[in-house]
Amino acid sequence: MTDFFKNIPAITYQGANATSEFAFRHYNPDEVVLGKRMEDHLRFAVAYWHSFAWPGGDPFGGQTLDRPWFGDTMDLARQKADVAFDMFDILGQPFYCFHDADARPEGASFAETLRNLNEIVDYLGEKQQAHKAKLLWGTSNLFSHRRWMSGAATNPDPDVYAYAAATVKANMDATLKLGGQNYVLWGGREGYETLLNTDLAAERAHAGRFLQQVVEYKYKIGFTGTILIEPKPQEPSKHQYDYDVATVYGFLKDFGLEAEVKVNIEQGHAILAGHSFEHEIALAASLGIFGSIDMNRNDYQSGWDTDQFPNNHAEKALAFYEILRAGGYTTGGTNFDAKIRRQSLDPEDLILAHVGGMDTCARAFKAAAALLDSGELEQARAARYAGWQTPAAQAMLAGSLESAAARVTAEGLEPQPKSGRQERLENLWNKYV
Repeated sequence: MTDFFKNIPAITYQGANATSEFAFRHYNPDEVVLGKRMEDHLRFAVAYWHSFAWPGGDPFGGQTLDRPWFGDTMDLARQKADVAFDMFDILGQPFYCFHDADARPEGASFAETLRNLNEIVDYLGEKQQAHKAKLLWGTSNLFSHRRWMSGAATNPDPDVYAYAAATVKANMDATLKLGGQNYVLWGGREGYETLLNTDLAAERAHAGRFLQQVVEYKYKIGFTGTILIEPKPQEPSKHQYDYDVATVYGFLKDFGLEAEVKVNIEQGHAILAGHSFEHEIALAASLGIFGSIDMNRNDYQSGWDTDQFPNNHAEKALAFYEILRAGGYTTGGTNFDAKIRRQSLDPEDLILAHVGGMDTCARAFKAAAALLDSGELEQARAARYAGWQTPAAQAMLAGSLESAAARVTAEGLEPQPKSGRQERLENLWNKYV
């Protein structure tokens, strides 16, 4: 064990009245909820990038965090992995997630970068053998380097497309080798700034073909995990081809991939797209493409994705309710795509941010599970739509516009508005939250 987190104890569940801040008050990994351990329901993961690679910058200022592993050598990359697994152990985390650039230094050529990646993947594999945490998903950083300034799969330069293909291939191989359960395509630059220099139809077609090639390669190498797309609006491109769940679904349908690819939904991105987190989850579930989530929150007084740790269980409970309604995770999980504030300099801050986030999610999850188990909300929802279960209503759907219209005259229909009972249901929800 390294000494970065020295004197910080392993975090255990101590209940709501715990006096130590280094304790879980709501997250008990072994508590059985709806027939399954809470750890197996929530499937928490640490984001390698925010926790171990982010230097503390923001749009107006640079590095504030001083970490002993910061630098571009393989020795420092291994030290970073050592510290990361120390933190996973302290928190009891079952999973972690990473971009390639988080874990390995960039080389002077693609060949050198690939050697660095393969070396650190072997090291991460050794760490996984010796520790609890395993890889939830891998992905590629196709947005930070200047080569990606005009996109990766959507780049107007075919050489950049080829470089993106080589990068994703390498990281799919790495994910497979580490036993990752998903591979995520995170399109940070897959969009455009102005139509004046953009062939939108060509870029969208290239992005679609790229994703088809990813799925083809998945089967070629025998990767049995899930391919995920993360919807992402307005950040940083003005227009993103993967704006929200609905946009992604249309894209998948267009390229025949709706049965092959699911979505990794981030709370912050849902808000930036003008939706709620629970809306995006519910829509994805209804379309059959729900996969996983990135858990964080935005500062609602800021107009950008601030990636803060969740601290409002009532806000998150609706999201977990929709996840439970969808049957829960399969290969997905709850990844903390969240970072401490740039003024939070101490190692303890990093641990306690995750403790608070995990407790918030656990409290939200238990409230959602209790309401779902009661059946009260589902009964109210079913009652509101009960009329559609009658033979006459089903026949109307199967028939023509004329036959539906004829009912009005034949039956003398004069429908009267019925209350949606929203306030009653809000009160019901608050009873559980």
